[in-house]
Amino acid sequence: MFASPAYAQAAGAAGSSSGSTIFMLGQFVLIGVIFYFLLIRPQQKRAKEHRATIDAVKKNDVIVTAGGIVAKVVKVDETEVEVEIAPNVKVKIVKATIADVRTAGAGKPAND
Repeated sequence: MFASPAYAQAAGAAGSSSGSTIFMLGQFVLIGVIFYFLLIRPQQKRAKEHRATIDAVKKNDVIVTAGGIVAKVVKVDETEVEVEIAPNVKVKIVKATIADVRTAGAGKPAND
């Protein structure tokens, strides 16, 4: 007498759980697609543009390093850049530490 209601409940629950499982999996897939288009894809695009900008650095460009130092490019190598941070003060930096590239003659300081 006690076993038959339990079997009936289990059979009814098994039939409805497959639909809810598919619905839950669909929600996870939808969240994954939203994350891809709103977060991952734009970040990859921005990183690709930044990489192209750094690869296009040439002599006389003004750069900003990740540490915030503004310098003028003197020499460009494969992985390093020699920059002038003050008159007659040249430093070699790794290309990966370049945060921003400003083309030469882009603007004149206000105090000159």
